[in-house]
Amino acid sequence: MPDRSAEAVWVEKYRPTSLRDMVGQEAIVPLLRAYAEKHSLPHLLFAGPPGTGKTTAALALARDLYGSEWRQNFLELNASDSRGIDTVRTTIKEYARTSALGEIGFKILFLDEADNLTSEAQASLRRLMERYSGSCRFILSCNYSSRIIDPIQSRCAVFRFRGYSDAAIRAQIERVAKAEGKRISPEAVETLVTTAFGDMRRAINLLQLTATHADSITAATVQEHASVPLRREVEGMLGAALAGNFAEARSRLYALFTERGTSGEEILHAIHGYLPDVSDTVLPARDKVRLIEYLGEVDFRLAQGASERVQLEAVLAHVAAGAPAK
Repeated sequence: MPDRSAEAVWVEKYRPTSLRDMVGQEAIVPLLRAYAEKHSLPHLLFAGPPGTGKTTAALALARDLYGSEWRQNFLELNASDSRGIDTVRTTIKEYARTSALGEIGFKILFLDEADNLTSEAQASLRRLMERYSGSCRFILSCNYSSRIIDPIQSRCAVFRFRGYSDAAIRAQIERVAKAEGKRISPEAVETLVTTAFGDMRRAINLLQLTATHADSITAATVQEHASVPLRREVEGMLGAALAGNFAEARSRLYALFTERGTSGEEILHAIHGYLPDVSDTVLPARDKVRLIEYLGEVDFRLAQGASERVQLEAVLAHVAAGAPAK
């Protein structure tokens, strides 16, 4: 019979099952452990970028709190799939009103991507949080806490998750590679770390993708499978724009879109991460500030559904227009 564990998604296979095993988020994990030890917690709001451990923390908290009975007292829903008021009035209400099993007097409902709920659904959810707080605790997870209405935020203990440190991602990559019997070079580890941008899930998924094609993982094999733009690619693209060569910069941008399958958001974040390292002699500090402000506007437009190519071309045109005349 085939070994199904070898086919498992590594993100799930190596997901910590207890808060004691979580790496990173040092300001958050000790407080969650205290909740589990005291068998008491308020409603919680986990806010932060993707891949920073929000879901892992919720699952680990439930396991530490309920032990072997955690599945009977924990329900996970994704607000991206069911974002309307009917879901709140039916599924969530029916679960919240029933009694918990075991010694703990309440159950947990984990609502992932809660910032995708409509305002009407959030208003209804707020009332359920008040009415059934004795039998159910809500853990809401979101990328943007600003999209959660204030009445809900005021009823939750808010935890803001930050991107994982390079050291935390590096340690996890090495641990997973060793457990899977894969040889990985130090340069490959660093490439994975730099392409992750603080996202542990992205790093482990890319590690698994790369390891599928080779037992020995090198920086070259990682770069071959990474959709995130590499440092040298961003440097070359932005360098051409800074030199006033818009055509060359746009050509490099299109290569990222078509040859690498990179998203506009990833390119924008890579530019944002690279800017602080640009020499002031090439791009004066005042111009950096203006450009970062402009990147913020473009980031908002992308979130609203604007064309990735048009917006990223506009960024390069913005940079090239400010280049000194030759």
